[in-house]
Order: sequence, then C-alpha cells, then structure tokens
Amino acid sequence: MSKGGYPGLSARGRIIGAMVVLLAAAFSASLMWSAQVLSSKTDAMVADRLTHAAASFRAFSLSPSGRYQHTVDELLTRYMQDTATYPMETQFSLLDGAPHRRTPGEPAVRLDLDQEFLARLSGQDAPTHGTLQTAMGEAAYAAIPVQVLGDPHSGMLVYIQFRSALSQPLYSSLGIFAGASALAVVGAALAAWFIAGRVLSPVRLVRETADSITETDLRRRIEVVGRDDVAALASTFNRMLDRLETAFTTQQHFVDDAGHELRTPITVVRGHLEMMGDSPEERSETIALVTDELDRMSRIVNDLLLLAKAEQPDFIVRDEVDVMDLLVDTLAKARMLGPHHWVIDELAEGPVLADGQRLTQALMQLATNAVSHTPPTGTIGMGSRILSDSLVLWVRDTGAGMTGIEQEGIFERFRRGAGRRTSPGAGLGLTIVKSIVDAHGGQVRVQSIKGAGSTFELSLPLLRPEGPEESDES
Repeated sequence: MSKGGYPGLSARGRIIGAMVVLLAAAFSASLMWSAQVLSSKTDAMVADRLTHAAASFRAFSLSPSGRYQHTVDELLTRYMQDTATYPMETQFSLLDGAPHRRTPGEPAVRLDLDQEFLARLSGQDAPTHGTLQTAMGEAAYAAIPVQVLGDPHSGMLVYIQFRSALSQPLYSSLGIFAGASALAVVGAALAAWFIAGRVLSPVRLVRETADSITETDLRRRIEVVGRDDVAALASTFNRMLDRLETAFTTQQHFVDDAGHELRTPITVVRGHLEMMGDSPEERSETIALVTDELDRMSRIVNDLLLLAKAEQPDFIVRDEVDVMDLLVDTLAKARMLGPHHWVIDELAEGPVLADGQRLTQALMQLATNAVSHTPPTGTIGMGSRILSDSLVLWVRDTGAGMTGIEQEGIFERFRRGAGRRTSPGAGLGLTIVKSIVDAHGGQVRVQSIKGAGSTFELSLPLLRPEGPEESDES
C-alpha cells in the first residue's frame, strides 16, 4: 500500500479523484439548493393562485353579474361560465354536498368525483385549504363555502392546483442542469487528466531520471520548461545531480589518481624490503630509500586530498588581504627554495577580498616549479598589478621555457614539464594552482618561449572590502 492510504493510486489519479469529488459535491450542493428554491417558488405560486382564485370569486360575487344571481345554483353556474382555467388547474362547485358544475375542459384528475375528497369537504362552513395526493402527484386545494340570502341551499367553490404539473417545467430545467453538471464533471476530469499529465511531467521525469541514474553515470538531466513550482523542482533536482556528479567525479579522480600514483612507490618499497639483506649498511641504505618513497607518497596523498577539497564550497575563505603584504611575504618565503636571484617586478597596493593563504600556496607552488626549471644563476621574479576589474599576480623565471606543444595540458593532473632538473613531485602542482584560481573565479595562463623562461599569470576578479561608510549606507 502506498503512503497516505491510496494503494496503487498515482499522484495524477489522486489529483483527478479529489477534483471530481469536489466538483461532484459542489454540483450536488447546488442542485439541492436549487431544488429547495424551486420547491419554495412552487409553493409560493400555488399559494398565490389559490389566493387569486378566492379573490376572483369574491370580486365576481360583488360585481353586477354576481349580485343579480338570486340562488346559489345561479351564482355558481354563472361564475363557472365566466371562468377559464389553465391545464394544471381546475375548479368545480358543490351544491348541497353533491357535484354541481366545473370549468370547461377535462381536468387531469376528476376530483369532483372523488368521494373520499368530497367527504373531507362536507360539513365545512368556513374557507379551508390543504393538499392531497392524486394520480397526477400532489395537488393543493382551496374550498370556499357559498350561500345566498333567501336561498336555503348551500354551495361550495373548490379550486384545485396540480402542484406537480405546475412544478414540472421547473424541475425539468433542474434535470437539464443536473445532466449538464454531470457532463461538466466528466469534461473537467478529462481536461484535468490531460493538464495534470502535463504539469506532473517533470515529476515523472524526475522519477524516471532517478531510476536511470547509476553509480557510474550521473550525466542525465531533466529539461526544465516554464517557471512554476514543478519547473523549480526539476531545477533543484538537476542541481542536486550536479553536486552528486561533482562529488562522485572528485571521489573517482581521487581513487584513480591514488591508484595511479601510489602503485609505483608501493612497489619500490615492497621490492627493497623483500631484497633487504642483514648487513647494517644494506639495512641503512634500504631504510633511507623506503623513507624517501614514503615521504613522496605522503606528498602525493596530501596533494590529492587538497585537490579533492578544492571541489568543496568552503575550499576558499575570502577575507581582507593587502596585496603588497601578500607578495612581499610570499617572496620572503620563496627565497628559501633556492639560491636564485629573486626580484619583485611590480608591486600593487591596496586591500582586496580573497583567500590569502590559498593565494600564497599557489604562488609558492609556482615558485617551486620555477626553481625546478631554472638554474641557480637564473632570475625568478614576482609581481602584482591591480586593474579596473581584476587583480593580476605572476611568477616568472629565466629557465628552460616550453614549446607550444609542451604547454598543452600543462595544468592537467600528473603532467610534468620537460627538462626538469629534479622530479620530486607527482605532477599535481600546477593542477593545485589552477584549482585555487578557479575557486576564486579567475583564470591562470602561461606564456613561455623555449630557452627564454616562462611566466605564469593569475588573473582574479577584483573584489574590494566595504569601508565603514559604505557598510553603513548599505
């Protein structure tokens, strides 16, 4: 059973079911209210016609046509002759309790011949009214006793209104409304089925995409159409997949890189340990080799962990950094890397928003790279420049330089430049530099000429810290 108590019922079905129930309830309530209104109107019409019939007979009896009738028989006969009725009504008279006259036309039901009804009217000496059931449904009546001075006979005028016949046209309209309501519910259900399918299509795509995603393929995305809540859901799901793909890719790169780069030192360590002899000299030599390999493995692991962390949103922490202090301090640290001629090409001043520790790490990595490619008598320079929209930092050397082919893919993992004097690293240094620059939203470029050295340039978006006045205004 699905959650919520709807076994096997989809969201589309629940939406349609709820809408149909609400529409049916609304139309049913409307029909019931309309039926009550029609019933009240029918009662009012019947009462009005009964009252009108009594007033008409009273007016006739006071008119010259009625005053000159000297007996009950003459009065009722003349009134019946002058009165016309509608198909859903009839009038008849009684003389001494027996049927006397009736209006022209054949009534729906001959109540003047209904002995039970006549018995109900007998002995009534005051106007009366009521209802009774007939073969034509419910009927309302009004009975008016009639007497004429000087005439010993007694009469009665009976007015019959067939209520069911009177209300039939009204209830026929109500039936048409009921049929139209049923058709409206069916039509609304069909339209809602189509609309719900279109609206829930991204939700279905989310489910299908989630079903199709495997641990090795996170590339599929949902096409976002529109700007409603469902489109927002699809966008959120796509962003979640982006984060999952990034995390998976980072993890996969770490595993692949670790397997690729640690396999050799592990093999070297194992081989030396297996071949290690018993003499102290041989043991000392083997331990030195193993320690060196373990140190290299440690550097590789640290670099890989740093690259893995570069994919996280908290990789950099922006703070106010003075550009001049950043470059001067970095150059002071870099002088310890080698006996080269260290210079500052250009020095910018002013505060910026950046991660000073990460930028120092990137510049130190470029300096280490320059030391590896530059002879001790060469020059290594650093510089900084603030442009209108960017901060530019660079490290240059007068080392071996690179050809255009050697520059291709230089920032990829495990790419070592040609002509290195030593190879202590794993080819991750420039990749780390690029990761730091990318995290700042900048770009890293290299300009190099074979035999004339290289210049690595970091271009970062210029973000200024807010001053006290700016902060108060904002």
